[in-house]
Amino acid sequence: MPLARLASVTTPTAHLGLGLAAVGRPGYITLGRDRDLPAERTVEALRERTHQLLDAAYAQGVRYIDAARSYGRSEEFLADWLRSRPGLDDIVVGSKWGYTYTAGWSTDAERHEVKDHSLATYERQYAETDALLGGRLDLYQIHSVTPDSPALTDRELHARLAEAATRGVTVGFSTSGPAQADAIREALAVTVDGEPLFGAVQSTYNVLETSAGPALTEAHDAGLTVIVKEGMANGRLADPHAPEALRALARETGLGCDAVALAFVLRRPWVGVVLSGAATVGQLTSNLHAPAVDLDDEQLERLTALAEDPHAYWERRGRLPWH
Repeated sequence: MPLARLASVTTPTAHLGLGLAAVGRPGYITLGRDRDLPAERTVEALRERTHQLLDAAYAQGVRYIDAARSYGRSEEFLADWLRSRPGLDDIVVGSKWGYTYTAGWSTDAERHEVKDHSLATYERQYAETDALLGGRLDLYQIHSVTPDSPALTDRELHARLAEAATRGVTVGFSTSGPAQADAIREALAVTVDGEPLFGAVQSTYNVLETSAGPALTEAHDAGLTVIVKEGMANGRLADPHAPEALRALARETGLGCDAVALAFVLRRPWVGVVLSGAATVGQLTSNLHAPAVDLDDEQLERLTALAEDPHAYWERRGRLPWH
């Protein structure tokens, strides 16, 4: 399977990937993003920033890149970068379908994306992704599956996804919301011709939101590659927003709050890849210090105590403004 290539990479940063949600479109919900990107967020300005991040990530050992149809032009920016560097054959590329970007390159659109997990949307968006990434696509995920998603019960859709798997694409899903654990367990039960459909799961997990942990353990034990997104809680775990307990640990380790927060996630035995959602090269470099953070049991307990009720966490996330 394509994702198995990640296991052969031995650099310390091999378990960190780069997510393009924050730089593929002018508006996103990460705190502080209004200061992180150029004042004029033209297509070319964000294309250049994306390429700078990709260059820096690759140079520092990152080999997994995450995009999505709804991340504005993220697939286009990534495809441009890959075409200009044809010798990079060790990059593993993942993308997602199920949301359509609707903001029209605006930061103040009424709706930035529209969710639809129908077979028709899959067919349209797979064709769009294939036109950009072609043979470079390794993982295609259903975007933000929840327990009520029709993607969990649509047998015709499952059959089409299984067809993609026969062509060498790993089929996966991502999750969001307070019932992530339920969605993960329901997805693990989906089979086509008696075989499990999904080979990867991407879920939110961080110091503040740990509720999916047991289900992600089950997914790992079932053979799925586990990818963690939003390890920085959309900026809530970065300076100047980080809780004081996290700041104290950062002072003790001599590294940033971001590195400590991501190190907490990297310590989970079921983690395959943890995504950095950096919008600047400086942020990315700081994130990539996470493997060097050595947290003892007492420090891990202090971080564990910061976990919030998942309903409260997701309610707050839903109120974050699009910058």
